[in-house]
Amino acid sequence: MDPLDLRSEQRARWEQAAEGWGRRADHIREVSLPLSERMVESLGLTSGQRVLELAAGPGDTGFLAAKEIAPGTLVTSDGSEAMLEVARARARELGIDNVEFKTLELEWIDLPTANVDAVICRWGIMLCLDPATAASEIRRVLKPGGRLSAAVWDSADLNPWATLDWQAVIELGHMEPPDEGGPGMFALAPAPRLRELLENAGFLDVLVDGLELDRPYADVEEYLAESLELSPTFSEVWAKLDEAQRSEVIERTGVLAAPYRSADGSLRLPGRSLIAVASA
Repeated sequence: MDPLDLRSEQRARWEQAAEGWGRRADHIREVSLPLSERMVESLGLTSGQRVLELAAGPGDTGFLAAKEIAPGTLVTSDGSEAMLEVARARARELGIDNVEFKTLELEWIDLPTANVDAVICRWGIMLCLDPATAASEIRRVLKPGGRLSAAVWDSADLNPWATLDWQAVIELGHMEPPDEGGPGMFALAPAPRLRELLENAGFLDVLVDGLELDRPYADVEEYLAESLELSPTFSEVWAKLDEAQRSEVIERTGVLAAPYRSADGSLRLPGRSLIAVASA
């Protein structure tokens, strides 16, 4: 697919998914809070700074930073205007008022050079068609000595929470395996790949660490319901299935989830995120 067409398709999917992310924003914040706190802490923020969050989604990671830099400014950005509306609503709920909202793409950040003191990007850069250009753009907008905290997902085998549903539909023949060379959740794993990306973009003192982020679910149905709301691609596959096929997917996902099931039927699915911290 032509890159422009693919980017347009990606944007349309996230516009579609924003409503579901809004409904589940509290849950997303809860399960990702240890990561968000680690990312903000790693930046060593001080009052009066200007911080940019890229691919912000509901915005909660950046909102933690907003409290640290007040009366400085947080720039909350996303490529999806619908997702920014979710973030605006979250900011109002939390009483965050030192924030600007901008529609920005990672691969061409529409800000002047050396414009911000720090950049936060949680689970965004690995979805870019051109992550190397995104990394270079991030470094460009950072002031000399500015700090980046970026999170991506570690390898697929360390993230069953994100793979069991896909494994089920692939095994049942409802979709082809994804292109391993393209953008996606695991495109920048393992850690050396992420480190190399940032070093090639000119970042200094790159440190990459990992954090376990297990996800609890009452049952398989709750797990799949979350996937349908948060993953625009999975929801597209699901929409094409009839009731019998959907039942097969539920059953197969249950089999794959068996190693992670407790006696009461609840699930705790492992997850692991990488965190990179670097200086411009």
